[in-house]
Amino acid sequence: MDSGLDQRIFALTQGETDAVALMATLACEVHHSDTRFHWTGFYRVVAPDLMKIGPYQGGHGCLVIPFSRGVCGACARTGEAQLVDDVETFEGHIACASSTRSELVLPVRNASGALIAVFDIDSDLPAAFTSEDATRLQSLLDRVFADVAPAW
Repeated sequence: MDSGLDQRIFALTQGETDAVALMATLACEVHHSDTRFHWTGFYRVVAPDLMKIGPYQGGHGCLVIPFSRGVCGACARTGEAQLVDDVETFEGHIACASSTRSELVLPVRNASGALIAVFDIDSDLPAAFTSEDATRLQSLLDRVFADVAPAW
C-alpha cells in the first residue's frame, strides 16, 4: 500500500459520518493503492447474522453472506481479522471469484462498538497479505468509522 494512503483517506473523509459514503471512499482508495488487490469492498450487516454487499471495487462480489459461511462470515462471527494465505485451505470458503488465492477480512465497528460491516480484500496472489497490512488497515478503519452513529 502506498505511504500516502492514510493521509488521503483522512483528508477525503474528514467530518463524514455516513457509513456508506465512508465505505465507498475507502473501497476506492484502498483498491487503487496496491496492485495486490483485485477485489476490495464491504459486506454490510443488514440483519442478525446476515450481510449484504456494500460499496466495492473490482469484479462482481457475492450479494449475500451469512455469518455462518466463508472468510467474511468468520470475521463477522468472531469480530477478529481473518488473514488467509490460501483460500483453498479455508473450510467453507465462498468463491465469489475463481481467481482469488488469498484474502484479508477485517471487522468494521461504529461509534458504539457494534459490528456494522466487514472489509474484504481479495488477491489473485497466494499469501498476498501480511499481519502488518491487517494492523495498518484495522487502525485506518477504526479511526474512519469512529464517529459513525448506530444504524438502528
